[in-house]
Amino acid sequence: MRYLDEFRDPELAERQLEAIRRRVSRRWRIMEVCGGQTHSLLRYGIDQALQQQLELVHGPGCPVCVTPAHSIDLAVDLCQRTGVVVTSFGDMLRVPGSRLSLLEARSTGGDVRPVYSPLDAVRLAEREPQRQVVFFAVGFETTLPATALAVLQAEAKRLLNFSLLVAHVRVLPGMQQLLADGQCQIDGFLAAGHVCTVTGSLDYHELARRFQVPVVVTGFEPLDLLTGIRACVEQLERGECQVRNCYERLVRPEGNLAARRMVDQVYEPCDQAWRGLGEVPGGGVRLRGAYQRFDAKRRFGVQLPVLLETEECQSGLVLSGRIKPPECPAFGRRCSPERPLGAPMVSSEGACAAYYRYAGFESAAGSPEQV
Repeated sequence: MRYLDEFRDPELAERQLEAIRRRVSRRWRIMEVCGGQTHSLLRYGIDQALQQQLELVHGPGCPVCVTPAHSIDLAVDLCQRTGVVVTSFGDMLRVPGSRLSLLEARSTGGDVRPVYSPLDAVRLAEREPQRQVVFFAVGFETTLPATALAVLQAEAKRLLNFSLLVAHVRVLPGMQQLLADGQCQIDGFLAAGHVCTVTGSLDYHELARRFQVPVVVTGFEPLDLLTGIRACVEQLERGECQVRNCYERLVRPEGNLAARRMVDQVYEPCDQAWRGLGEVPGGGVRLRGAYQRFDAKRRFGVQLPVLLETEECQSGLVLSGRIKPPECPAFGRRCSPERPLGAPMVSSEGACAAYYRYAGFESAAGSPEQV
């Protein structure tokens, strides 16, 4: 805890805040692309402390949130088949599809089981060889190595009853999609430190050069975020567009080479639909030819029509940074963590859940912890 406390020092935080306030000459728009960072910015009141100087924009930083309803519909279809078990992370179970969430499907007889790791699903397949065990694989590059390892373990154990329903998303193509669209008018990015521990920071140089935006890799504690914001502001004020790594204690330029090799062995990039962004070129992954026998869609031949999502939920605009959660008419009224209309209110990393908890909508939460 001492190590964490050093990154929550109120005096050091105030010095960083004052340095940022003194340096800013105009109201820059800086987007973070990690839900954990969003929660920290609101929890510690950083967004409020800098609201006169900067607009902190919350992007599609939650992989559970950007998983499209159609992928959830496929998982629901599978769990309702005889002898099929669908496993996934706990947050994923409550996210609504076009008709049902996985949790609702379980209440009507579907076999759905939460797991902490895809390796738990491999062990379940070993214990219950009479069932087909499907792991609903979601997440950014941070969870890709674990699902790749699960496939390699299933292959080594010669498991014929394990497969993946792959819905992973890749962060860099999502950032490119936002910048190419232009409607968000983003001046700079805070890149997700946990993603960069796997991917490294080198891949962001082309993004910064092509779109002329600074990209700062940062962590999740108050001083991490303030250091990253200050580094981004310094670049913007100087007219620079570089990649800066402010999370050097964990992120190397080349990333985790062993994890990247394993991911590249099992997966290859593909186009992927994101909730809120639409089809993102290169925005997802699929199993490579040698491992396609572990693809649940191929194994079960599951195909469903893509249904329209509810217009009442404006999570797409939230995830693309075009509005803040309180600007959605349903926020805090028809939509709450107890009765969510969209994924950002469900996930522990969702922007809507963060605003509901830390911006006074959840009375039990009390006041945000200020830096």
